[in-house]
Amino acid sequence: MPEEFQHDWIEELHRALEHSDATALLAAAGNVHYADLAHLYENLDNDKRDLLLKTIGPEMATDMVAELPYTLIEEALKHFKPAQLRVLLGNLSDDDRVDVFQVVSPESQVRFLGLLGPRDKELTRNLLKYEEDTAGGRMTTQIGRVTADMTVKEAITVLRRDREDAETLARIFVVDEEGRLVGKLRLRDLAFSTWDSAISELMEEADEYVLAGADQEEAARTLAKYDLVVLPVVDEFHHLLGVITYDDALEIVEEESTEDIEKLAGIGGEQSEMSYINTGATLHYKRRVVWLVGLAFVSIASGYVMYRFSETLEQAFILSLFLPMVVAAGGNSGGQSATMVIRAMALGEISAGNALRIAWKEVRTGLMLGISLGLAISAFITLVLPAMLPLTGGHFDFTELALAVAVALTAQVCSSTVLGAMLPISARAIKLDPAVVSSPSLSSIVDVTGMVIYFTVASAMLSL
Repeated sequence: MPEEFQHDWIEELHRALEHSDATALLAAAGNVHYADLAHLYENLDNDKRDLLLKTIGPEMATDMVAELPYTLIEEALKHFKPAQLRVLLGNLSDDDRVDVFQVVSPESQVRFLGLLGPRDKELTRNLLKYEEDTAGGRMTTQIGRVTADMTVKEAITVLRRDREDAETLARIFVVDEEGRLVGKLRLRDLAFSTWDSAISELMEEADEYVLAGADQEEAARTLAKYDLVVLPVVDEFHHLLGVITYDDALEIVEEESTEDIEKLAGIGGEQSEMSYINTGATLHYKRRVVWLVGLAFVSIASGYVMYRFSETLEQAFILSLFLPMVVAAGGNSGGQSATMVIRAMALGEISAGNALRIAWKEVRTGLMLGISLGLAISAFITLVLPAMLPLTGGHFDFTELALAVAVALTAQVCSSTVLGAMLPISARAIKLDPAVVSSPSLSSIVDVTGMVIYFTVASAMLSL
């Protein structure tokens, strides 16, 4: 739908809501995508939310509710009567229904289960056994499924019967008589084969799959790696349980990327699905304050290092000119290294077993970066600085100062680069999220080590 046409219907929705015109509201809502309806709902006040949901009813609200931020779902469902909820929950796909059940209160979960039919109730209970962030917790069981002993005609008869329930028929999976995954088909494999062709002869091996208990990020990574439309989910006995679809994978990638970005920025707590503008200041405060207070106390160590080396600064106060640069260079290089390693770990490119190889790579990279920075700064100190200010204090000249700063800078950059790479790997090795080694925490550590390196090298090389 063209953007300008879509925009007109959304404007019509706003006008209908402002005038409480249910007829116009229903007409406009029917022409707006459910994702846009969900976005609109998020930005309405309570009275207009109530009007919107009561006007569009449970049928039209089904897909919209599945798109809402998790924190708004239970509140939205309170606008419907039990009979309407029975329709809405029954219309949800099994994976979306489980997502709803995972985020509502235990009391609402029990009440909603009582509104489901026997089949949906049993299916929902089975899926709720899996953690929310696992492949089993994100999968859908509404798939095209045939058995290896069928003919093409028999398979098409089964798929025709299930076509309304199946979320996708882009890939059809083949199971044996005990429900174990044995192969996969495309719909066109059936369409261009004779009626009496055996499924076992047409199917391909289903080599890519994921265990139901595996992390959702592993499932999304597998989908991307092998360019899959859907990824089979199996149990430990290889029984086919369901699939992860590409749209599920996109949501997983968005969630995991947001989580990593927030942790890299030193933001803790549970991730909010609300838009930034609709997230309250109190929640923003709670998610940031712990990190900021903790890092503030870590930074006291920097002040202590300055205090310990105060005599060195008194003898050669010019050293203070380059201290911020040395510290910042370490933070920048360490942050770059940590970011690249965390990304590589997220993509499954490296593991703890590669630690020594990664350390050696970062040592070499850090040395090259440090030497380049050291040469640039030493040239500045030797050629430019004498014309800017006199050298006071200490028994050394600009050349000796340039050498000391260059050596300290090289050591700082090299050590920070290695530290930035090793901290995420160490975190993974002890079962912590590598992203907890965020840029603020790494910078605070590097600030302290940078001061120690700088003052120790300068004291030794300049005989202070």
